[in-house]
Amino acid sequence: MNQQTSKIVRIAAIGTSGRGMGQLREMLSVPGVFVPAVCDKYEDRAQNAADMTAEVTGVRPAAYTDYRELLAKETLDAVLICTTWITHAEIAVAAMRAGCHAAMEVGGAASLEECWQMVRASEETGKFCMLLENCCYDRKEMALFQMVRQGILGEIVHLEGGYRHDLRDEIAYGRENRHGRLANFIHRNGELYPTHQLGPIAKLIGVNRGNRMLTVSAIASKARGLREFLRREQPADYYLANQEFRQGDVTDTTITCAGGETIHLVHDCTLPRPYSRTYVIQGTKGTFQEAPLGDAIYLDGVSKHHEWEPFGPYLEKHEHPLWKAYGKAGIHANGHGGMDYLVLSAFVDSLQAGTPPPIDVYDAAAWMAVTVLSEQSVTLGGAPVPVPDFTNGKWIDRDPFRRSVYCLEAVCEDCFL
Repeated sequence: MNQQTSKIVRIAAIGTSGRGMGQLREMLSVPGVFVPAVCDKYEDRAQNAADMTAEVTGVRPAAYTDYRELLAKETLDAVLICTTWITHAEIAVAAMRAGCHAAMEVGGAASLEECWQMVRASEETGKFCMLLENCCYDRKEMALFQMVRQGILGEIVHLEGGYRHDLRDEIAYGRENRHGRLANFIHRNGELYPTHQLGPIAKLIGVNRGNRMLTVSAIASKARGLREFLRREQPADYYLANQEFRQGDVTDTTITCAGGETIHLVHDCTLPRPYSRTYVIQGTKGTFQEAPLGDAIYLDGVSKHHEWEPFGPYLEKHEHPLWKAYGKAGIHANGHGGMDYLVLSAFVDSLQAGTPPPIDVYDAAAWMAVTVLSEQSVTLGGAPVPVPDFTNGKWIDRDPFRRSVYCLEAVCEDCFL
């Protein structure tokens, strides 16, 4: 699928836990990738990543436990960052200032300052920072993107989405699993994981390219899910038995945009429920709604009056050309049905082409900032908090985007010929 497969790019993997190991394995299958080094703060994880890379490629990479040492010693084009949420920006900034492009796994920001640090480091060094928001490359999201660009849903007015995923065991056993979510749920309260649906939404309505987010307002419920889970699953003397968690079980966030659109996000990870991103797109000609028992669409003047239609036939009819080509090439479905491979391919393609990525540092800063802004709003009882303009006004008249098969600003049919 890559357009620049002749060029070899040297990428180090920093953070090789479960998610990091999965992303490393997926990246090794992208044409043109060479991994000379891996890094994790835990020695066993670093060595396991080196072992796996050697098994796949026949070449064992150097293994580090300190990313600073890796950046000082290795000659690299880029780094893949899959560490804990609150270290993503720190490592990305260090990598860019060391002369490397950076790609980060998703998660919210801890402060606005670290968002600005990412922007400044990218602008000052000329190195890009890409947020690996895989949901931007999901099959359904890309088909809907094409439908919106074709005007099928009319002018977009309101959008909804979220991260509704029962992660009680993963969060509660953070010490045992050496997983970073636990500390966030103990100490923070807001939209901790905003980008899975915000990413596709932002691309759909041109955020940072003719549009921008203006305000964030958030409220949070009480926190009971983790406490009840631990009381049921663990003895009374378990170390978290009396722990109070700050993170509300359900957080609702509303975002207003310069274009007049409103966005509603829900974070819901500590109550029992099946997974959903609850995607909704409402336009002047129709509505799409992700539903538990089947995605549905309603088109004014097309659908039977006041009755939903199954979305399946529309998905087939409006398949994005990237997914058509992807299917013909043989889908790499190991990572979330294929979207992990696509977002990593987009990252590698940008490295090989020497151009900004389809999800750039301004996107990363704006989307990640929703976390800290929502925390501020929750503290203020839901009061609206202004969103910084990380583009410094360039959102009004940005440089032209690169047309490619991985483009997220337009459907570039000509790139598939």
